[in-house]
Amino acid sequence: MIRSFVLGAAGALLSTACLAHITLETKRAPAGSTYKAVVRVPHGCGDSPTVAVRIKIPDGVFNVKPMPKPGWKLETKRGKYPKPYKGEHGDLTEGVLELSWSGGKLPDDQYDEFVFRAALGSDLAANKTIYFPIVQECEKGVERWIEIPADGQKRDDLKFPAADLTITPAK
Repeated sequence: MIRSFVLGAAGALLSTACLAHITLETKRAPAGSTYKAVVRVPHGCGDSPTVAVRIKIPDGVFNVKPMPKPGWKLETKRGKYPKPYKGEHGDLTEGVLELSWSGGKLPDDQYDEFVFRAALGSDLAANKTIYFPIVQECEKGVERWIEIPADGQKRDDLKFPAADLTITPAK
């Protein structure tokens, strides 16, 4: 009885640790598709509430359109893409490279989501992972979810892993 309680408690702690990171709700998407990114923010910085979330858009992700969030100021940083992408109305050579929501207040004991839509390049390699570095600013402190695993390293080995998306074969 005590052993099963201890094992259950250990499992709950491991699950909580895994859920403590900022992650994408949908972890897989096909190359050449439209992807709805739901960025899950499960906590603040220690006991301090989250007041800003910034997301860097990786190469191969284009035509980004963020969803406004009541009570938060939405800003985009635009620039040139490393190469042109085929859009619905012709080639796209520039667009959103970074998103940020600020001015809101997400208490540490509450959970929220930040959403955007984007196109995934048809030339993104299948079975590869792309990363969305995210900076979480709090009233007191900053969490930088920007670590990308080196070759042979696992995401779970990192203290502050970037949100990851595995590209699947195009449909």
